This record gives sequence, C-alpha cells and structure tokens, in this order.
Amino acid sequence: MTTELHSNSTQQPTVHHQIVVVGGGSAGITVTAQLLIQDRSLDIAIIEPSDRHYYQPAWTLVGAGCFQFEETVKPEADCIPKGSTWLRDAVAQFEPDANYLITQGGQKVTYDYLIVCPGIQLDWDRIAGLKDAIGRNGVCSNYIPGGATYTKEAIDNFRGGNAVFTFPATPIKCAGAPQKVMYLADDVFRRNGVRAKTQISYCVATPKIFGVPTFVPPLMQVAERKGIDLKVLHNLKAINAAAKKAIFDVTIDGSVKEVTIPYDLIHVAPPMSAPDFIKSSKLAVESPLGWVDVDKYTLQHNRYANVFSLGDASSLPNSKTAAAIRRQAPVLVKNLLALLKKGSLDAKYNGYSCCPLITGYGKTIMAEFDYDGNPYPSFPLDCTQERYSMWFLKRNVLPWVYWNRMLKGADHEGNTIRKITGMDS
Repeated sequence: MTTELHSNSTQQPTVHHQIVVVGGGSAGITVTAQLLIQDRSLDIAIIEPSDRHYYQPAWTLVGAGCFQFEETVKPEADCIPKGSTWLRDAVAQFEPDANYLITQGGQKVTYDYLIVCPGIQLDWDRIAGLKDAIGRNGVCSNYIPGGATYTKEAIDNFRGGNAVFTFPATPIKCAGAPQKVMYLADDVFRRNGVRAKTQISYCVATPKIFGVPTFVPPLMQVAERKGIDLKVLHNLKAINAAAKKAIFDVTIDGSVKEVTIPYDLIHVAPPMSAPDFIKSSKLAVESPLGWVDVDKYTLQHNRYANVFSLGDASSLPNSKTAAAIRRQAPVLVKNLLALLKKGSLDAKYNGYSCCPLITGYGKTIMAEFDYDGNPYPSFPLDCTQERYSMWFLKRNVLPWVYWNRMLKGADHEGNTIRKITGMDS
C-alpha cells in the first residue's frame, strides 16, 4: 500500500491498494479469503461500513421460530480475512476511468483492480406508507436485521383473518424467501388452531409462483395442498396502515387497475435494486435497477477490464443467493489471478444458483439450477421433491458451512456438504 498526501491539508491522504473489494458481506469476504489463499502476497482492502456481519439466509427460519437471531450475526471484524485491510467506510462515487473511488468519509482510494459486491439496496420508499408501517400492527418483513423477530411475534400472535405475503416486481435476494415464510406461517396457524379461520394469499408481481419453470409444478402442489390463494401480477404499491389495507397494481388483459386487499398480517418483500452509488456511476447497466455491468460468464466488467463483480449487485441474470456466490467466487478468483499473471480469463460461471425452498417444518425442496433453468443438483436425488434431508441441510448444515467454510475461503462447498450429511457420492 502507498500513501500520497494532498496539498490540501483538510483532505484525507490518498491510499492505494492492489485490489479493492467494495462490500464486506458474503461475496466480499468469500472472494477476498479465496484470493489470499491462492496468493498471500496480494494487497487487498475491503471497504465496508457495517460493524456486523449477518447470515441472512436464516432469517426465514428466525421468523418461523426455529432459529435464533443471535446465531445469524457476528462482528464484522471477526469475518475480515487475515492479511487484508478493512477500510470501515462506504463508497460515495466511482471514477473507473481513473482507477479510483471516493468514500463517504472523503478518502480517495486508488486501485489496480476493483471488485464490486456491496449487496443489494432495499427500496422501501417505492411502496407508499411501508417505511413507517414496518415492524408493527401486523406489517412485517424478514429482509431487515431484527425484522424476522417481529415476524415471529406477528405469526405467533395471529388469531385469524387475512394473512398476505407479497413478492415485488424487481429481482430480490433469495427469491424463494417470501413464500418460505408463508408456508411456515401456515404450519404455525394450524398448530395454533387458527388456520380454519384464516385466508392466506400470496400476491406476486410476476406471472408465476416461481421464476424457474422446473420448480413451478411442485410449488403449485404445495400451495394447493395448503389452501393458499395465489394472486399473480399483483404488485404492491402502498400500505394504508391505519385501515390495514394493501393496495396493489394488478395487470389484467394488458391493462393495470388498482385493487385493495385488507390484511390482518402482511409480510412484505420490498422492491430492490443496486445501491444508488452504483446506479449513478459508469459501472452500471443502463437500467433503473443499476446493476454492475459484467459478463455473465467471466464476471468481468463489460467496459472496464480491471473491474469485476459478483453477488447481489451484479448484473448476473440468476437468483441472488449465497449459494450462487459460492460458485461465482472461485470463477472470479481464477479469472482475476489469470488476468494478473498472463492477461487472460480462464474460467466460466454457468449460472448455478440454489434456493432451499422450505415448504413447511421438516420439508424443503432444494432447488438448484443453472442459467438455462435446468436442474443442477448437488446430490443424486430429484431436486424437485420435498425432503426432510434437505430441511436438515438448510437448518443445521448450511449455517455451519457459511461461517466455517465459505467465509474462510473454501471453494468446494458441495464436497463439504455431502461429507457432513453422509451423502457423499
């Protein structure tokens, strides 16, 4: 690392790192750890403002009362890979033509290579009234720290009426999460003896229950078995918390009309997009959602050869999950190191993603698929079927794998999981 003092003494010194990683979440920590395992001499800085690191895939389980929120959080300092530098700050702007960025704290950080993975932005303001309503009077969301704790309270205290679960018109992290909590809520309502006087509606802005066609039939069977009313092309646009009403834009025969649905409990998955500091930069695709514009196979930026991206903020056209990051990180690492050493790109990402679709207590469909939507199972099993073994994997194995393998830089998680579960093929 080199440091250059500006002539203006009020400015912070400029710092330089060989590789700058924007984001200290799942993607940033994993890719940094893997790079350092390959080459300890690399000078890598991680820019991350938060002092906490969350295992967000478990928040659905927290909301259903089968996982403790405290188990999903650790100090960020404990997760930063040894040998890297943590710059506790946030990015304000990118200047990729000149290979530097400016932080919110006013520091100029120059780089040789840049990896952009700050996660996804929750756009609460795109649903009128939601921001003020969330976390009380039956309005809940598992997509914020601590939000799942209130979800559990709201589900446990529910005494019947309309329970509404929503899915927005944008890509979101863990696209199965909004229906997973719904299926678990159904089980709680039955256990508490209130299911017979409850109407459960799944209101999705999309035309189908799930985006990957292979898994639509089994999920429709689950919804039918549980008596859930699927309402497609229903995009939540407002919450009237005082009247406990949800207002949707509903597409019917190509036209849009407003529909109001009363609720006693509503779980909202908010619209999401890339963070604003990406949207406003030259790194973004030309789209309101503003993802980092990268090649879907190499993870290299389409205009800046020394910039890469992975994870939720990237333009990669697949589900935004931690499992996807597990497969993206080794590809990015191989390509960045190859670019460093010989100016070439050696690896390709096939779009693998996984969404453990919890369909009830003790039941999970381990949906694994590639860019083409084809099943891509890690086990010699039909991945469209509900299984207790996949529930056990989701509940007990994957959290351990995350903290002890993925964040430590292990790049062959499938082998680890098979050995732990006794399903080594």
